[in-house]
Amino acid sequence: MQKLLIIIMCSASFLLTSCAIYKIDVQQGNVVTQEMLDQLAVGMPMSKVRFIMGTPIIVDVFHQQRWDYVYNFQAGGGEREQRRISLFFNKGNLARIGGDIAPKIAPTTTPSAKPVLPEEPIL
Repeated sequence: MQKLLIIIMCSASFLLTSCAIYKIDVQQGNVVTQEMLDQLAVGMPMSKVRFIMGTPIIVDVFHQQRWDYVYNFQAGGGEREQRRISLFFNKGNLARIGGDIAPKIAPTTTPSAKPVLPEEPIL
């Protein structure tokens, strides 16, 4: 009788757990937020960039003037999203930013100018 009860309990627990499968969210790499990117500026030294962004996940031995930050996210059972940011340095200072996400650029205001009219042809 006890063996039958154990078999029934194991079968019931197996059936109940197999109905509700929960898949966890998977995050890998460096989390890069828009606020972090907005703090970056061309000409910033490497040490300050590392303080803002954290240690890069990829530093190529042959291209030490390039840092790559890769972030993968997959919601439970969903599609995988990948973001990549590349920072390029020149003589120890940030030269440019490339990748999927770009820092916001403040709109530049230009002084209002009169519209330029086309010149009339000389006959």
